[in-house]
Amino acid sequence: MANILSRPESRTKRSDDESRLQDPFAEPLKRRLKSRHLQMIAIGGIIGPGLLVSSGNALHEGGPAGSLISFSLVGLIVFFVMQSLGEMATVIPVTGHLLNMQSGLSMILLHLRWDGHIGIYGLRIKVIALIVFFILAICISSGGIGPEKIGFKYWHNPGAFADSINGVAKTFVVAGTLYAGTEMVGITAGESKNPEQAVPRAIKQVFWRILIFYIGTIFFIGILIPYNDHRLLGSTSKTASSPLTIALQDAGILPAAHLINALIVISVISAGNSSLYVASRTLLFMSRNGKAPKFIGRANRAGVPWVGLIFTNVFACIVFLGQSSSAGTAYSALITLSGVATFIVWAVIGVCHIRFRRALVAQGEDPATLPYRAALYPYGTYFSLAANIFLIFFQGYTCFLNPFSSTDFVINYILLPVFVLFVVVYKVWNKTRWVKLEEMDMWTGRREFAEQETQPAKPRQWWSRIRDIVVG
Repeated sequence: MANILSRPESRTKRSDDESRLQDPFAEPLKRRLKSRHLQMIAIGGIIGPGLLVSSGNALHEGGPAGSLISFSLVGLIVFFVMQSLGEMATVIPVTGHLLNMQSGLSMILLHLRWDGHIGIYGLRIKVIALIVFFILAICISSGGIGPEKIGFKYWHNPGAFADSINGVAKTFVVAGTLYAGTEMVGITAGESKNPEQAVPRAIKQVFWRILIFYIGTIFFIGILIPYNDHRLLGSTSKTASSPLTIALQDAGILPAAHLINALIVISVISAGNSSLYVASRTLLFMSRNGKAPKFIGRANRAGVPWVGLIFTNVFACIVFLGQSSSAGTAYSALITLSGVATFIVWAVIGVCHIRFRRALVAQGEDPATLPYRAALYPYGTYFSLAANIFLIFFQGYTCFLNPFSSTDFVINYILLPVFVLFVVVYKVWNKTRWVKLEEMDMWTGRREFAEQETQPAKPRQWWSRIRDIVVG
């Protein structure tokens, strides 16, 4: 059976070139990104103020054990989602080709190379800061720093769970929101210099960093702070409500507030940069495929979608409208909406992967020749799909408990009918139909990748791999 990247002779390069010449907006994105850039874009967007501040909300709602369970389970789901996305993005490394329902907000009109390097330094600062916090947390817990040895005292008093199963359910949307953005690697594959090597490597390292820094952060704040600490929710300063700040202040490290404040500022810039990058590329793809106004698809000679960048910056200014006494309530609602939206997107990725594999077989191609194959397929993909569907409904079941809360019900489940409505309206408006497996377009975007000269991977030492996982 033919290699998975071999394109039939009947599908020629000329047709692609002609279509590009006819479209003045079809300036291609530049393939300059390396594996470390892909990691920066994904991790830089998720290790941000959400982890530094909202993790305290997860601790308050679920307790140390409850939040650890929810973040571990969602982390397992992320692993299989990334495996599915990596397999598809490696074969068809085109921005937005497989997933066209993703969105984000963002910032800066910098050249791609400068943008990537600046983000890498910002990511390294955050990673090093978290490593320092982990070391300090171990010292504080063991009694080396602070007035007393803490150990697992707060797991017994006030307890390991804040509200039993109800608290765990509430923390799932927080976990989903904080994990959201890991799929950025798939969107940025279209600008990778060597997708066959860069994308799989980035996916593996993104997962390990998430496992270390997310689970590590949740674990350490769970042993250093009781879940009923009023500072997790009632503080007027977002820096003071950061669980990292609370833990360091209680240990007598007075400059902690200033250090965490600086880290949060760096995180906001880095996360905003990553979100802007992905949002502008998504708008570019949607524009060139008739799903958004055509003018949004303009790109300059460097391949930067400058109109999309301006467009997303305008919408990013909406955040300044939330400066009111009810901003905390609005923030909680946005966390819930974002978490549910993340589960929906991840479920869509699972459906795409299942149909992708089935289409390969239906069109006579051998999945064994894929440059990167998802681990534990099909079990992992079906598990992630089922788990995401389950969490979409499970995360909001507490609104049905006495007394029933209509407001919480709307916030928890409004995105389900909205998602279905958008799909139905789009298909009816554009008169599209369900594409059969034999008719699925499995070649758009693959020719360019197949014709590129693949650079052989250089042998790397074990210490080099560990360094890349930790600091990039």
